[in-house]
Amino acid sequence: MQSETKEILTAQRFIDLFEQNRSFLEMNDTVKLAKIREDAMASFVRLGFPDTGMETWRLTNLEESLGRGYDYNLRPLPEVDAQKVFRCNIPHLDTAVIGQLNGWYVSKDVPLMELGNGIIMGSLEEARKKYPLIVEKYFGTMADDADEGLTALNTSFAQDGVFIYVPDNVKSPKPVQLINVIHHDANLFLQSRNLIVVGNNAKLSLVHCDDSYNHQASFSNIVTEVHVGDHGVLDHYKLQNLNNNSTLISSVFFRLGAAATLDSHYISLNGGLLRNNIRVLFNGLHGTASIFGLYLMDRKQHVDNHVYIDHAFPDCTSNETFKGILDEYAHAIFNGHVLVRRDATKTDARQSNKNILLTDTARVNSKPFLEIYNDDVKCSHGSTTGQLDQESMFYMRQRGIGEETARMLLMFAFADEIVTKIAIPQLRQRIEDMVKKRLQGELQICEQCVLHCSTPEHPVEFQIDLTKI
Repeated sequence: MQSETKEILTAQRFIDLFEQNRSFLEMNDTVKLAKIREDAMASFVRLGFPDTGMETWRLTNLEESLGRGYDYNLRPLPEVDAQKVFRCNIPHLDTAVIGQLNGWYVSKDVPLMELGNGIIMGSLEEARKKYPLIVEKYFGTMADDADEGLTALNTSFAQDGVFIYVPDNVKSPKPVQLINVIHHDANLFLQSRNLIVVGNNAKLSLVHCDDSYNHQASFSNIVTEVHVGDHGVLDHYKLQNLNNNSTLISSVFFRLGAAATLDSHYISLNGGLLRNNIRVLFNGLHGTASIFGLYLMDRKQHVDNHVYIDHAFPDCTSNETFKGILDEYAHAIFNGHVLVRRDATKTDARQSNKNILLTDTARVNSKPFLEIYNDDVKCSHGSTTGQLDQESMFYMRQRGIGEETARMLLMFAFADEIVTKIAIPQLRQRIEDMVKKRLQGELQICEQCVLHCSTPEHPVEFQIDLTKI
């Protein structure tokens, strides 16, 4: 069954849609999954869509986004040429590519790939049919934010998305690249659900790209649950490059086992309204989580990063470093909340948010926050917001560098602290180029700039040691 609407989206519209299509939505559910779905709808009935009356949404207003007319489809839309849509623009990056088009998994060969080493990748809808015990063991167990209506809405309507399972003691031979593309001539409201399981002593590198290929309005409500087992390792990249008419609510829930390691990188280059809900739960001793973020916003773009790290076990380490450059009327929000529980002794938690405002009309609201319930910890947080450093500008101008080029170099050096954290060399070079293009084209225009976008054959060579600036 398919339902479409171009009406203004309201909570009641989705409540009615759920009741009308309950049997269809629950068709491939186990008893446990059906119960999770129904409980989620009960939560959505109670919560509805978030509004500025809620403290965690006080500075992000969805009224305009929800007020646009959208189509909502309970079946996949007709596919376009997959070879054209899922082309990889990262030279020499060898990955296993998984595609999502307009919220649905796109299969080139089979809907679920089963590799010889036990790794399973493909459609979550197909995994619910073929591996119901694995899915129900993890599905809905991490995305349990009791106060988040959009997460509840996603769970109640969850149909398809990406499923990745890396069994114990297996290391993925190459990174997995998940390309999530919006490409349609109508305004779309999209909900996809991803489930990633990295087993004990297993390892995975995951590159998750959100892209739009036209200027059509869209609203994406995406929920991703990630389980990393004991001694597991996940290297995670979230790249966001959407049009100015897009709204993306991305909620990622990480659960880390004992001695698990997470490195997660959020690179936001474009988007009308972006909201990243990042939740990390330490579910064992000696876990490590590093969350890095870079956002480059201009015009009236809006980015909201909400990071919540729950130190529920002792001897765990977390680090958050987010940096942003904002131009024109852009607005950025950073809300970092670290909870250190009573028994979580020997916790080491650090937060940092730094911003550069290029105009008087750009805005940043930064709120790093520590909630600590024992004394045996090492915790710190800090936030700075300002303009380009005038002393550095003076230093560079005295050495014959033009003002516009000096500004560009300073902005790139500021952003490069995050880019250099990227562990995949080809991806790091590509992100460097995208940051340069972003700074040159929209945040700052320089006719004579040394930051020419590089190709693999002609990399940029700096005449100045940026570490000295």
